[in-house]
Amino acid sequence: MKSHARIVIVGGGIMGVGLLYHLAEAGCSDVLLLEKGELTSGSTWHAAGQCPSLVGNFNMAKIHHHGNTLYPRLEELTGQCVSWHASGGIRLARTRDDLDWFKFMRGIARNVGFRMQIIGPDEIRQINPFLNTDGVLAGAWTLDDGHADPSGLCNAMARGARSMGASIERHNRVTDITALPSGEWEVSTEKGTVIAEMVVNAAGCFAHRVAQMVGADLPISNMEHHYIVTGPVQEFMDRDEEIPVIRDPHASAYIRQEQKSGLIGIYEHVGMTQAWSPRGFPNWDSDSELFPEDLDRLMPWLGNAMERMPVLEKAGIKRIVNGAIPHSADGPPMLGPVAGLRNFWMCCGASFGIAQGAGCGKYLAQWMLHGDAEINMTGYDPRRFGVYADESYANAKGFQDYKLTYTTPLPGEELPAGRPCRTSPLYEKLRKQGCVYTETFGWERPKWFSLDGREEAFSFRRSNVFNVVRDECLAVRERVGLLDLSGFAKYDICGPDAGRFLDRICANRIPTRPGGIVLTHILSENGRIQAEMTLTRLADDHYYALSAAAAEVRDYDHLLLGKLDAETVSINNITDNRGVLVLAGPRSRKVLSKLTDAALDNAAFPWLSGQEISVAGVELRALRVNYVGELGWELHPPMDRMVDLYDALWQAGEDFGIANFGLYAVNSLRIEKAYRGWGAELTNEVTLLDSDMERFIKFDKDSFVGREATLLQKEAGFTTKLVYFSIDSPDSDVRGSEPIFNGETCIGVTTSGGYGHFVKKGLGFAYVDTQYARPGTRFSVELLGEPCVATVLKQAVHDPDNQLLKA
Repeated sequence: MKSHARIVIVGGGIMGVGLLYHLAEAGCSDVLLLEKGELTSGSTWHAAGQCPSLVGNFNMAKIHHHGNTLYPRLEELTGQCVSWHASGGIRLARTRDDLDWFKFMRGIARNVGFRMQIIGPDEIRQINPFLNTDGVLAGAWTLDDGHADPSGLCNAMARGARSMGASIERHNRVTDITALPSGEWEVSTEKGTVIAEMVVNAAGCFAHRVAQMVGADLPISNMEHHYIVTGPVQEFMDRDEEIPVIRDPHASAYIRQEQKSGLIGIYEHVGMTQAWSPRGFPNWDSDSELFPEDLDRLMPWLGNAMERMPVLEKAGIKRIVNGAIPHSADGPPMLGPVAGLRNFWMCCGASFGIAQGAGCGKYLAQWMLHGDAEINMTGYDPRRFGVYADESYANAKGFQDYKLTYTTPLPGEELPAGRPCRTSPLYEKLRKQGCVYTETFGWERPKWFSLDGREEAFSFRRSNVFNVVRDECLAVRERVGLLDLSGFAKYDICGPDAGRFLDRICANRIPTRPGGIVLTHILSENGRIQAEMTLTRLADDHYYALSAAAAEVRDYDHLLLGKLDAETVSINNITDNRGVLVLAGPRSRKVLSKLTDAALDNAAFPWLSGQEISVAGVELRALRVNYVGELGWELHPPMDRMVDLYDALWQAGEDFGIANFGLYAVNSLRIEKAYRGWGAELTNEVTLLDSDMERFIKFDKDSFVGREATLLQKEAGFTTKLVYFSIDSPDSDVRGSEPIFNGETCIGVTTSGGYGHFVKKGLGFAYVDTQYARPGTRFSVELLGEPCVATVLKQAVHDPDNQLLKA
């Protein structure tokens, strides 16, 4: 075994080998993969090998599409048989919501590049004459996917990686992983040690145990999953053509042909079992392990599957496979660095590992070798979870994700598992006022307020809370609104070198005067956007940083790992110590002035400034800034004084028509102001130049991370640009991931949008080819299958000169 390697991968399943292959393909051959048994002997070997195209996420669709284009070529590339079956697939729609989702997904298909058609029951039966289409409205027919032999795929990529210079050691378990003072890692194995610059945990069902070796944790649950292979089916034997893989929500199952037999995989909704219960993870000697079958818990879904394809019922059951599959707490795999550790990476937690292994390997390899990936990695970054995601949370969320595998994901739908987890002191008070919560990074955050007891009818179209959100928006625009945003990530950055440190890692110039506020961004060396923060200078050596709730751990990582050893700076995550109440609207100054002796006029307290003041006897940090584009303040009190502050503000605001509002309203208000969103418009895929944010770059600074790359891009020009547009749409709004067309040519993709209730028009953001970025340009956005005319706007449709913010 090698004693040194640039990269060591722990785990020889489809995820680890997929990464190995793509690292080697990218020219990095100094990679060693360590597997304790045989390749594929964890959860890969027993998988059914499904490779669907239809997944409800733009970036995940790209991951799947890469596998579906690589796998058919692997045998030719490597000489290893993979048994690729280009059968295609048909997912069945039983409701109008299912059909709307198909229309949304067809837009993603047109952008990503896989073929998809929405077909009726008659055409479904022409393609699969054995299918009972009772209750079926339509099918989503994807023509470029199929299924393959998982062991064949894994071994083909392993052979290809070896041929490109990578190394594999089988039957050699990793026993410990230790960080060295040099910044390298010492990986101890049963056959000796190896020193590595980077280590990747690709240990599948063992990933949790490997993570514990470096003091980390993973919100992953290992779930038992059954599939059933029938006896020979005469109807299959009588024809040469293979039927597509059928995915049926009614049966919560995939149904396909396995040679001349049938295969049914069930995602049951009750009685789900954690693998290796109660400990939840395997012993080290577990290889190629299966569990006793439990057909009782598969009912009634197995019966529904047989009804959907009756020819399978008479074939009988020949074999039952019940094996373990890992599920992350929210479904997607975990791809990226571990918080607080340099050069320790995750490539695990994939519940659809066969479909995702190649694509995950491709994009993680890009990130590891080049510092960025071609797709938005926010939803896969392991730092999307915090310490709140403990074992009980991971199990509850993992079971929920498992049972909803074939349930259509509806926009705005709130799922109950593992909730509530993180709450502000106002949680119960607001709930009693009708607050409907949404979850972000474990936090319960107000989404909208049901003042008449209604429940949201979730839909891809404008729902029954459309007018409720309108009223919340008008309250903020015309009177004054109050919002609990305590989930904001908050950091105190102090010390004699705090200013120099922030100036070095941030693209914008940091505040120079006491109380000054700036919006700034942390970039990669390639100039790609890593983080967005609001910085307030509270004192010469004290800065208060705010960032998105979902980025709490990730941005803390950027700050901690960005600090040089020679810099005297302390960085403290104080998210749980301080709450946030947003008071915004033209009457907000009148409300606040009733509760404080602090001067609130423009001379004493100008826009983009912060002060430490007392409000209703509560000492707090007051920042004159917000994300809704109105006169107002963010008030940051100690968390335990949130109720006192809220009560005082509410009482003071009653004479001015104060109202609660939630994040649905915030989206409408911010889109009217053309405010970008982190994770949507601002991602690792793009630069500040791409996102039309050059005003937040200070090239006259001596240096900052990403400066040289950004300058090179500025000189060379760029091919895509963010645009802000209005759109004519009758009953639905831009959500993100919709394709944009000039005639029949796809020229871009939307990132986010919504309805501007105050300006009464649909609005959105999109990245398009630069030739279509000029104000006044018109193009077509496909919303739920309908082309809608959009017009590029020059500036925000509401208060473009910020006069209201400065009022």
